[in-house]
Amino acid sequence: MNSANQFCISFLNNCRTLRSFQQFQARATKTGLDSDPLVAGKLLVHCAVHLSDGLDYARHLLLRTPNPDPFMYNALIRGFSDSDSPQSSISTFSLMLKNLDSYADSFSLAFTLKSAANMSCLRTGFQLHCQALTRGLDKHLFVGTTLISMYAECGCSTFAELVFDEMPEPNIVTWNALMTAFFRSGDVKKMERVFNLMPAKNLASYNLMLGGYTKLGEFKLAREVFVEMPIKDEVSWSTMIAGLAQQGCFDEALGYFKELHRVRMRPNEVSLTAILSACAHSGALGFAKILHGLIEKLGLLWITPVNNALIDTYSKCGSVDMARLVFKTMVGGKSIVSWTSMIVGLAMQGYGKDALNLFNEMEKTGTNPDGVSFVAILYACSHAGLVEEGCQVFEKMTRVYGIKPEIEHYGCMVDLYGRAGRLLKAYDFITQMPIQPNSVIWRTLLGACSFHGNLNLAEEVKKRLSELDPNNSGDHVLLSNIYAVSGKWNDAETVRKSMSELNLIKSPGWSMIEVNKVMYTFVAGPKQDDVTKEAYEKLKEIMLRVRVEGGYVPEVNNVLYDIEEEEKEDSIIAHSEKLAVAFWMGRSAKGGVVRIVKNLRVCRDCHNVMKLISKVYGLEIMLRDRSRFHAFKNGSCSCRDYW
Repeated sequence: MNSANQFCISFLNNCRTLRSFQQFQARATKTGLDSDPLVAGKLLVHCAVHLSDGLDYARHLLLRTPNPDPFMYNALIRGFSDSDSPQSSISTFSLMLKNLDSYADSFSLAFTLKSAANMSCLRTGFQLHCQALTRGLDKHLFVGTTLISMYAECGCSTFAELVFDEMPEPNIVTWNALMTAFFRSGDVKKMERVFNLMPAKNLASYNLMLGGYTKLGEFKLAREVFVEMPIKDEVSWSTMIAGLAQQGCFDEALGYFKELHRVRMRPNEVSLTAILSACAHSGALGFAKILHGLIEKLGLLWITPVNNALIDTYSKCGSVDMARLVFKTMVGGKSIVSWTSMIVGLAMQGYGKDALNLFNEMEKTGTNPDGVSFVAILYACSHAGLVEEGCQVFEKMTRVYGIKPEIEHYGCMVDLYGRAGRLLKAYDFITQMPIQPNSVIWRTLLGACSFHGNLNLAEEVKKRLSELDPNNSGDHVLLSNIYAVSGKWNDAETVRKSMSELNLIKSPGWSMIEVNKVMYTFVAGPKQDDVTKEAYEKLKEIMLRVRVEGGYVPEVNNVLYDIEEEEKEDSIIAHSEKLAVAFWMGRSAKGGVVRIVKNLRVCRDCHNVMKLISKVYGLEIMLRDRSRFHAFKNGSCSCRDYW
């Protein structure tokens, strides 16, 4: 290489933008340096690999080069394989086969296979596998490993295993590729077998096994792998935290996050969003505020998904003002998820008008709503009783944005009519739907029938549900409730007996509450432990006072059996949300907002008791049930008894 070429190539390395590269290339062309094959190759490689926006121009250079060599083709194939246009890598490989068929090597095949994997295109993968077999490269370490990865991405673990079995000397990357194939297919047993057979393991191997176990909820085995790991990285911790949070093990997820912080490991986006999700589902507002401060301290507030998780967490913890603050001060830009999360947060607390205003503001900023956004705004209208507005939104979805309604949108409309007591309108809407209504649609109407006490329609709806989902315990419970309210005890008993015959078990109700930064869970039933006993004792005192000072009269209509009134009262007094608020009141000497999360819809009696407690004791109670938030203050609820 002469000195001019050396200077040219060293200067080329300083080109960081496409514009500076083009200026350099123009000088090389003017001086004739680009006629040197080495310089021409370096120009193309630099443009394809080192410039973020240079791939299309690199292809232009290849096409205008009189006799491009294999090195140039391979550089472009490699560049496109990692880009947003992996199909261009495959077309470049096809061009190479047309012009330089005999020069296609392991490098060419491996990166083209990577492109097929990124596209999850099995047909192209098969064709490339045939090319590898024809050229005797299928057992090449680099090509074979990429073949396994390609089949893994395409969900073909059987083919991946066959390729692996033909490999003469697989390395640790090859073993991990096979584990990935079984991970994609959900075959944890085969993952275990590969993991145990591996002659050596690295961090990626352990993380894959950890991910396989957490994906299936096998946390006992996941914990064993986690403890066994010689070293742990951000992926290890975030896998455990995210897996536990997704499976509803919120307390344990919070514990792992605290331990991550204790060992001075920096949390990443996955672990932060997962732990915020755990806070959201458990209503741990205190811990959420600590996390917010940590995120700010780490300088991660620019990450939009983290801000979205904060909005969702504050909304589900009942602090809509904090959710609004995060939304307004986002520095990384608002995505459609940001707008939708804020709309849902407002909807959950009954701020239907505010949600509609925010929806309109989103449209004005040029952010077009998607199907999920329309579900959110219809949900907001439903929970605020905005029937006409909801109908207008539903019509606008198709007319203005061309979005075809899906089952979720139809479900929102049924809920909109049902909550407003327009049950026959809801029934007619279902029967005229252009798509087949599923069990969720009919169940929504059954719930509305139960709430509004329409027995005749409920029996008709239950017939439809019996055809679609005969073994759902919730449907039987709702119908039994309606019979009980109507005083038809024999019918209620018949429904209960059918549940026993079908071995259907009612989902147990639970409530969670945060007291002094610790989460407690309560269920209705026997006094199981010291915490529950403590809650029961305090609850007796509270119920006596709300009877005397608040005029409490038990709402026993929904008690399902024709039993003595005193027994009915005892059965509803022990509901989990009452135990939770009693425990908070017994443990908390100072004032504050009582925040409860419940997995089922709050019953009428508990709703009345919460209003009376807020009045008699001067407390503010924030209760999130399966449907929405209820903010109790001074004897009234934010839902205005509309839920």
